[in-house]
Amino acid sequence: MIISLIIAVLIGALIGFIAGKIMKSENGFWVNAALGIAGSFVGGIIGKLLGAGNGSSILNYVLSVAGACLVIWIVRKIKKSD
Repeated sequence: MIISLIIAVLIGALIGFIAGKIMKSENGFWVNAALGIAGSFVGGIIGKLLGAGNGSSILNYVLSVAGACLVIWIVRKIKKSD
């Protein structure tokens, strides 16, 4: 159980790192990691809504990166409105 959680956090951090590079995010590593974990969750939800979340693991990773990019975009919009 603990090992699965650690692996999920590490994969989420990697997804956040990839999404941060795609979005040219200036956030730090830890912020991108947190956004990647949140984005993985969002990407999973989007995949299930579209009926594509139960496919190959590569598709799940692509959806996770897309979700993380969406979360980074939303955070940018929120920061700009402050």
